[in-house]
Amino acid sequence: MGELSYQSAKAVSEDVISLFLDGELDEVFIVSTHFKSAISQDVVTDRLLPLASKEPGKGENIVEYIFEPSPKELLNNLLENHIVIQILRAMLDSVASEHGARMTAMGAATNNATDMIKRLTLIYNRARQATITTELVEIVSGAEALKGA
Repeated sequence: MGELSYQSAKAVSEDVISLFLDGELDEVFIVSTHFKSAISQDVVTDRLLPLASKEPGKGENIVEYIFEPSPKELLNNLLENHIVIQILRAMLDSVASEHGARMTAMGAATNNATDMIKRLTLIYNRARQATITTELVEIVSGAEALKGA
């Protein structure tokens, strides 16, 4: 896996935004895993572009504020940052999900190895006990044979 940072998310977002603005992409979705817990992750699909617009409903007062930079500049900057953050969030969520899945898998592997060690130890002890018992029977039989001779 490559570097996971704001800069790597920004590089991906710049490519995506460029392709979208050039008309090569009509829509952009991001598919990632959403971390819920170490044993539970969900696959999620989020729409990045185009953003859904929210038209003001009837009865809402539209107030225009005067601010700098211009609304267009501000919106472009905010949208770009929004895309970067959404990509970074998806990357971080996916990494957290991967680590959770690895922890769960390693826990299961450890439990399985512990169970296997217990079973093999029991088998070994039974085989050793059978060998000792056989040797004792041979010694006793030899002693009995010498008494009778």
